[in-house]
Amino acid sequence: MKKFAILIMLSILFFTCKKVAEEKQVEKPVENIILLIGDGMGIPHISAGMTAQHGKLSLERCTNVGLQKTYSLSSYITDSGAGATALACGIKTLNGAVGMNMRGLPVKSILEYAEEHGLSTGLVSTSAITHATPASFIAHETDRDEYENIAGDFLKTEIDIFIGGGKDHFSKREDKLNLLDSLERKGYQVIGSMKDINYENEKIACLTADIHNPSILNGRGNMFPDAVSAAIRFLSSKQKGFFLMAEGSQIDWEAHDKNTDGVVAEMLDFDRAIRIAFDFAEKDGNTLVIITGDHETGGMAVTGGSISEGKVTAAFVTEDHTAEMIPVFAFGPGAELFSGIYENRDIFQKMMKAYDFLPDK
Repeated sequence: MKKFAILIMLSILFFTCKKVAEEKQVEKPVENIILLIGDGMGIPHISAGMTAQHGKLSLERCTNVGLQKTYSLSSYITDSGAGATALACGIKTLNGAVGMNMRGLPVKSILEYAEEHGLSTGLVSTSAITHATPASFIAHETDRDEYENIAGDFLKTEIDIFIGGGKDHFSKREDKLNLLDSLERKGYQVIGSMKDINYENEKIACLTADIHNPSILNGRGNMFPDAVSAAIRFLSSKQKGFFLMAEGSQIDWEAHDKNTDGVVAEMLDFDRAIRIAFDFAEKDGNTLVIITGDHETGGMAVTGGSISEGKVTAAFVTEDHTAEMIPVFAFGPGAELFSGIYENRDIFQKMMKAYDFLPDK
């Protein structure tokens, strides 16, 4: 009996300590979250970029690393719509859906929760801003290809800044509506270049391409790091706390094309944006930075190379996505929440916990 009592006491002590430790994981709510999504980015894509950069990436400054499981509700291999919806809304859903559950009902995203709590919000993408990944954070459509509907969904929110392609989805529409005029009436500065941003403006819609921005190899230049920097500067100036999602879309596209040089170029561009986010978070002290992908593309494998020469040899087993687990990197207050192995939908819950938001009942 005495041994039994001791075991009970030890069990109680263990679970009490565990609960205290979990509660101490986030001592105070974070003010800002920057979520960087490398579309299609798995460990081999990171390894390729690291090798080309002579063995070093800014990504290595992260303090905690985890792995997320990417399967969707309808398929072992997710698409970007279901994958991003899991990250944005905390649910597994059907491939092709953005911001919708399996019954075709809208689900609130972390961006929308941030808006409700008075935070500033932003989206950045190297693709059209209406593409599946950014759309999952702001739109609610059963079909990710309903780009004009997704553009209309932007007007149903109070997002403070968005930068990316997709201008035609707002202005050259089948319904003949010009949503650029609608955005201006809502107080947005509507521009086509970041050099025209007025940081004193209340809201900014910067549409940098008719549809998608070009790839790095085709002349995109420093658009993505500059856009991340501009969005952080704009959102932080509001001094309300913020949520920003920025997507390096074209890692995925180059992997679909089995283009090793393209994957490397997009990874290094993505890493430049990571450095900007880390530098801000390090200086700010109240910003959590999370870096992950929505799925792996290409079944990529680094099969050879040279760190000293910055050369990479890689092979691809498919032109499509795979079911590989995806790494999650975190930096700043609350980073410890992202260690371990978990479902992709849990990233939403971890962000909610970091902000100390209470989900709807």
